[in-house]
Formats: sequence, structure tokens, C-alpha cells
Amino acid sequence: MTAAAFDRAYPADRPADVYLFGTCVIDLFMPAAGLDAVRLLEREGVTVHYPRGQSCCGQPAWSSGNPERAREVALAQMALFPRDWPVIVPSGSCAGMMRHHWPELFAGDAALSVQARELSARIYELGEFLLNVLHVRYPAPAMADEDVVLHTSCGARREMGTRGHGVALVDGLPGVRRLEHARESECCGFGGTFCLKHPDISGAMVADKIAAACATGARRVVSADCGCLLNIGHAARAGGAPLEVEHLASFLWRRANGLPAGEEGHDGRA
Repeated sequence: MTAAAFDRAYPADRPADVYLFGTCVIDLFMPAAGLDAVRLLEREGVTVHYPRGQSCCGQPAWSSGNPERAREVALAQMALFPRDWPVIVPSGSCAGMMRHHWPELFAGDAALSVQARELSARIYELGEFLLNVLHVRYPAPAMADEDVVLHTSCGARREMGTRGHGVALVDGLPGVRRLEHARESECCGFGGTFCLKHPDISGAMVADKIAAACATGARRVVSADCGCLLNIGHAARAGGAPLEVEHLASFLWRRANGLPAGEEGHDGRA
């Protein structure tokens, strides 16, 4: 993916309404991250619409080499967002699938191709939307300083260019120090079905990621992708590493409201 693929024109005015595509991983495993994404958007005066019936973006089938099944799954989602509102996705990898690969899936169908391209232009990763469209600023409530490391999923980094959004949002939080770690740009080993097909390689990759994060002295990994958080969090606990994980939405909401880690279920535990 080239740098030009990340270029886009952002609306000059804040939209009054948005859709939220919650992703299947958030729905099934980390619903608090989805709720915190809604809270962050509503905090900015935006009305959030969550269409019933949404499920998966089709990425597992697509990355497994099954475009026909991916097309079926994507087609079931495309009809859920008929208004010309932005579609906010609290996952860089899912946002990348919807923005870049949905048009590919329907390239051979004249009508659906137009619909897929129109919808893809309205897809925003959550951090990207908060930073570049809503221009958020968060207060400095009285709470303890905190060191964290950032993890950006492969899809978010390479298809959506969202590492910079996460960096800017975390660095803009008073009392938070983001520490660089040696393996930040590397995959955590999850990769959807990759971790199932190649468990030994996947395990080695996540072990390297955890060791590098712990070497900084930070005790919290923040990411905008729940699949990575599930992988890193479970591996850290299984290996006894003193490392918690938290979705970017929950981390932003918690710090902006002066909530300690673990309050209201936002402790990053899957």
C-alpha cells in the first residue's frame, strides 16, 4: 500500500450523524470497547446509529483465499448503511477490509461496484475520525501518570495508515507517556487464521512482542484492534508477564474522565 492510498479529503464540518460498524470481535469478546467508542463520539455531539444485523466485514474469508464467501458476507453488510453518513470502525484491520477490499470484491458487478466504492469512501477508522474530523481534545483530570506502549495492527498500519492517529491521540493525553518499543512495527502473530495454521510461529511472534513491551517498563499495551489485544493479552497472562491490554477507545474514555484502570470493566481483560 502506497502513501497515496492514505490520502483523503476530510469534511470541513463535523457530521451530525454517523454509523458505527462494531466488528464481530468487539461484539463477541470486547463489547466495552464498542460502548466506549460510542461514548467518545457522543461526547463530541455526534449521534451514533448502530444498524441491527451487522456481523463480519468478510476479512477472515478474504485473507483465507475465499473471495466468494467474503463477497456474501460483505453484501449482507452493505445494505445496512444507506444514508450518506460516515461509517466509523473501531478496528483498523476491519476498516481496511471495508475501504480497500470491498470495491475489489464487487469489481465485476456494475451496480454493486458503484455501491461498494461509494460506501468505501465513507469508511473511517475510529482514531482517524476522532483526530482528523472531530479534532478532539481531552482534559487533564486529576489522576496518576501512566506509561503505555502502542501496538498498531498490520492492517491498520499498512492499509489505513493509522499508526500516526494513535500516536497523536495518546500523546495528546495529559499524564500519559508513550514509550517506544523495539518490535512495535512487527506483527503480534495473530493474523486471523494465521495463528491457527501456524501456532508455533505465532507464539514466537507474540512472545517477542510481549518481551519488547515489558522491556520498556510499561505495564499497558494500547491498540485499536481487538484481535491483537486478545492475542497479546492471553499470551501475556499465560506467560505470567506483567502486561495489561486496553482498546484505544476505552483508554481514551478512561483517561478523559479520570477513571482508574479496571473501573467499570475497562481493565483490558478479554
